[in-house]
Amino acid sequence: MPTTTPRLAPSTVPDPMEAPPLRWGILGPGGIANTFAAAVRAGTRGEVVAVGSRSAERAGEFARRHGAARSHGSYEALVADDGVDAVYVATPHSEHHEHALLALSAGKPVLVEKAFARSLAETEVVLEAARAAGLFAGEAMWSRYLPQYDVVRRTVEAGTIGELVLVQADHGQLLWPDGPQRLADPALAGGSLLDLGVYPIAFADHLLGALGDVAARGSLSDQGVDVTVGITGTVGSTLARLTCTMAAATPCRALVAGTTGRLELTGPGYFYEAATSVRLVAPDGTVLDTMEPEHPDHGFRYEIAEAARAIAEGRLEPAPVPWEATRRVMAVMDEVRRQVGVVYPGE
Repeated sequence: MPTTTPRLAPSTVPDPMEAPPLRWGILGPGGIANTFAAAVRAGTRGEVVAVGSRSAERAGEFARRHGAARSHGSYEALVADDGVDAVYVATPHSEHHEHALLALSAGKPVLVEKAFARSLAETEVVLEAARAAGLFAGEAMWSRYLPQYDVVRRTVEAGTIGELVLVQADHGQLLWPDGPQRLADPALAGGSLLDLGVYPIAFADHLLGALGDVAARGSLSDQGVDVTVGITGTVGSTLARLTCTMAAATPCRALVAGTTGRLELTGPGYFYEAATSVRLVAPDGTVLDTMEPEHPDHGFRYEIAEAARAIAEGRLEPAPVPWEATRRVMAVMDEVRRQVGVVYPGE
C-alpha cells in the first residue's frame, strides 16, 4: 500500500474578526503600543477608545494617531475611564507589576506585555489579585497566539516528527549600546533576557512545558544588565538550546527536530513577524509540507481577539498562554538571571 506523505496539522485558531468587540485602553503609549493599536483597528472588531500617559501631550498625540476618543495625562485616569472594557499594559518591564495591579484594582481586566513582570514573585502577586477579583489577566506573548505556533504544537503532539530530540531558537537584535535607553538601564529591568530571550524560552515552553536542568551563561554590561545569554534545558530526553543577544543581529530561527522529521519556522523572525512560515522537513531534507499565514500582518490581532473571547466568556486566563505557562517562563528567567548574575534594583 502507498505510504501517506506526512502533513502539518491544521490550525485551530479562530478568525480574530469573529471575536466579540472590546473597548481597549492603552496604558503607556510607547513603540509596542503603536503596533497593538494598529492591530486592534485593522485586525479585530475592537477599538482603542482611550490612552493614558504621564505626559498629557504624548497621550494626546497617540490618541490622534490611532483614532482614540480620549487621552489621559495619568495612568490613574485611564483605568478609571468608564468607557474602557480592558487595559493593555505597555510600559517598561519594571512597571508591569505596578500597572497591572492598578488596572485590576479599578476593576479592569488586563493584557500585560511580555515579559509579564520582572520576576515570578511579582507575577504571582498580579495573578493572585486577578483571581481574587475574578478578572482576566493575560500575558501578551503575542507569538504564542499565532496560528503558526498552534500548527507546530499540534503537529508535534500528533507524532508527525517522531520523538522530540531538540528544540532550538535564537533571538538577536542590534539594540545595544546605541539602542533604546531602557534596555541598558537595570532600573527599568533592561537587558536582552526579558526583552528578547523571553521569546525563545516561551517557544520551548509552548512545546515542552517546564524546562529542567536549566544552565545559563552570559555576558553583562558595565551597568550590570545581560547583553548576551545562552540557555540549555531538558525535558525528558529532549534538549532545548536557546540564545538571545542585544549586541548583534542573529538569524532569529526556530527548529524542532524529531526522530522522523523536523519543523522549521522561517522568514524574518519566528517570533515577531506574522509572515513567518512553517515547514515540515523529512530527515533527507525534503520539504513535505509548508504553512503560509493567512494574515501576514498585524499579528497582534490574535492575542487581542483571544482576550476579547476570554473576557466575554468569563475566563480569567488566555487559553494559548495559561497562567501556569507564564509562571514557568518567569521561573526560568529568574533562574537564568541568578546564574548569569543579573539583579534589578530593589530585589
